[in-house]
Amino acid sequence: MAMADTRKTALHLVVLVVAMFGFGFLLVPFYSVLCNLTKQNVLDGPDEIRASSQVDMTRTVTVEFDTNLRRLPWEFRALQPSVQVHPGQLTQVVFEVSNEKNRAVSGQAIPSYGPAYVGQFFKKVECFCFSRQTLGPRETRQMPVVFVLDPAIPKDVKTITLSYTFFEVEGNDPRQGQSDARSGA
Repeated sequence: MAMADTRKTALHLVVLVVAMFGFGFLLVPFYSVLCNLTKQNVLDGPDEIRASSQVDMTRTVTVEFDTNLRRLPWEFRALQPSVQVHPGQLTQVVFEVSNEKNRAVSGQAIPSYGPAYVGQFFKKVECFCFSRQTLGPRETRQMPVVFVLDPAIPKDVKTITLSYTFFEVEGNDPRQGQSDARSGA
């Protein structure tokens, strides 16, 4: 009797391990599909903007900018700490990034919003976050972000924080190899 119970328990544990592995394996494609359906964390291109959007001159929203780096030898800042915008108004802001190393370094910026739910109303037309950025040795670059706040944004939203975090990206960038070859690295 004890041997049958042990085998039954072992079989349950094997099934549980296989199910957990399968869940973990399927989580990545499921997450990608979910992000594409909800338009969350899609960084590869501009957002759609309704052509019929009118500028709501009766409302003003403050957009504050926050910049962060994760293990990147760069300096990164917004040239303006905040802007006042009317929903529907096309707005451009400029960020500046500087590579402090004597070698080329690549990074990818990931945006986030505070409060988080306003991301669906924040429509970026142009953004450095759409692609990897490779800075040459000691290079400084100014990068624009062009956006529109959807006029459907709730009327109680008075302030939005747009935060960018740059993460170092290694490999797969032919420009980095070319920069390293030119610099003799």
